[in-house]
Amino acid sequence: MTKSDAPKLINLALQGGGAHGAFSWGVLDRLLEDPRVEIEGITGASAGAMNAVALAAGYHAGDREEARESLRCFWNGVLEEARTSPLKRTPIETMLGGWGLDASPAYVMFDLVTRLASPYDLNPYNLNPLKDLVVRLVDFDRVRKSKVKVFISATNVETGRAHVWDKKQLTADHVMASACLPWLFQAVEIDGVPYWDGGFTGNPALWPLFENCASDDVVLVQINPIKRPGAPTTARDIINRVNEITFNASLLHDLRSVDFVSRLIEAGRLEGTGYRRMLVHAIADEKSLAALGASSKFNVEPEFIDMLFGKGRDAAENWLHTSFRHVGVRATVNIRKLFQGEDDALDGDQLKPPKRKSKAEAE
Repeated sequence: MTKSDAPKLINLALQGGGAHGAFSWGVLDRLLEDPRVEIEGITGASAGAMNAVALAAGYHAGDREEARESLRCFWNGVLEEARTSPLKRTPIETMLGGWGLDASPAYVMFDLVTRLASPYDLNPYNLNPLKDLVVRLVDFDRVRKSKVKVFISATNVETGRAHVWDKKQLTADHVMASACLPWLFQAVEIDGVPYWDGGFTGNPALWPLFENCASDDVVLVQINPIKRPGAPTTARDIINRVNEITFNASLLHDLRSVDFVSRLIEAGRLEGTGYRRMLVHAIADEKSLAALGASSKFNVEPEFIDMLFGKGRDAAENWLHTSFRHVGVRATVNIRKLFQGEDDALDGDQLKPPKRKSKAEAE
């Protein structure tokens, strides 16, 4: 193995996004295939949390193929559980190749009812088949013993702040807390504290990686579009865009903090303070995922999951080809361009290595 092919340590940040989490599954599957990639830590929220624990349960002894199989079993379980779900595309949507459920009578009724009634009224016994699936398919003893560091975030309903658990604390309840959308499920109580979906306050939370992992490289697996041209005009699209902006806000805040600290380090102003550079990368397919409506996050038809899985593998393949060589050297996400909404913010080959200022220039 040449020096360029030697394993490189990275951390992964997995976003939530319902069924779109199958895109992240595809990314993880491809990364696990590559012996040059060594995963140190994973932070995840919602669907990202489920992918994180499924991978960690299989990777407890550093076995990549077992980790891939664990993820495959989890998503096959999701498909099996959803086989009898009424939330399916109409025949016309299927014929036209669309993936959304907006024309599905069952989805329209589901969407309307969940906006008018609380889950405490609709589901007083708090039944959640997804929790049964997590309990059945994820061995949390193996997660706790995993070679990979795992961090799961949820939102404290009472304080409105993010709460992060590491792998030593994790149970199925923690994962369900991270994936608890409040208009669908009752808040998940852990030690008497109610929690909602982690995406509200960290999608995902990045700071656990900075504080607990040795690697400087964080690879964001992005499934929530940041930029979406034009203003939505329908009530449903307006609400969906508000949700996207809300779920991206905490991530953008973390990224801006990373950029600010990085600039101070490059200017030589943080020497001896213990701060270190963080190199941010992203695996994304914004064009494909932005074209999918919010209703498709509830589409768990096998054809859709397979398509997302394939898109994820393709995106990871592209990242390995164009950006992996920069791991450990420099970032491949231009955070300032990202905030300005420029289209090439995630194009690592257009980034130039930062020029370090001398102390004289800094002063």
